[in-house]
Amino acid sequence: MKKILVIGELGEDVFVYGQVKRICPEAPVPVFNPEKEVRNPGMAGNVVENLIALDPTADIVHLHQPEKITKTRIVEGKSNQMLVRIDDGELNPILPLLLLSPRNVDTIQESDIIILSDYDKGYLIPEMITKISSMNSLTILDTKKKLTEDVIKNITFVKLNENEYQNNIDLVNQYPEKFLITLGSKGCKHNEVVYPSPRPQETIDVSGAGDTFVASFTVKYLETKDIEKSLIFANEMSSIVVSKKGVSTP
Repeated sequence: MKKILVIGELGEDVFVYGQVKRICPEAPVPVFNPEKEVRNPGMAGNVVENLIALDPTADIVHLHQPEKITKTRIVEGKSNQMLVRIDDGELNPILPLLLLSPRNVDTIQESDIIILSDYDKGYLIPEMITKISSMNSLTILDTKKKLTEDVIKNITFVKLNENEYQNNIDLVNQYPEKFLITLGSKGCKHNEVVYPSPRPQETIDVSGAGDTFVASFTVKYLETKDIEKSLIFANEMSSIVVSKKGVSTP
């Protein structure tokens, strides 16, 4: 049984689907009639959900903040057009992870892999990322932060999307072997090599696709220790979830 530790902010994704049939007479905005609501764990919680779907036998532990974060998306059901996203719980600062209990330390050291799912809401500070990654030989960082050499020195892989890559391009050029760069329907890039998606899909909803990529890469890499096979598998699983509505698992 593989032991996987996920550390990062837990959120809740709420999708409210409905109809828009007219424009409001009081202001030039659509009138939304809700019909259905879907809720599921979000942010690092979605990474956990993907891991469970991909490897139900794995022993998965999630360390996260106590504060609640909710992202509510108002979506016109027929077109799947998002009208607005309402983020609740981000105005008040999230308490950072500053101390690791002896139990936390044991979990970090005993896990087969650590996923640092950093949505940059304040829970994972750079010093703690460095400390945690120094305690385990296999770590994956998925982050929104502007990175430094010190933060990534003990990290095995860093997953970035195209915008995050542009924000860290000098560091990527210096350590190309560490970075997994997702390119949407074009696939992903690692160590100057582009791995195309095996079956590019029409994108219905990109919500949570990055979480799926990280979880899929993790599961396949633990199984094979083969980067190329793991990237191709992660591409395939991501192409499945972007063809579905909402935040979903493969």
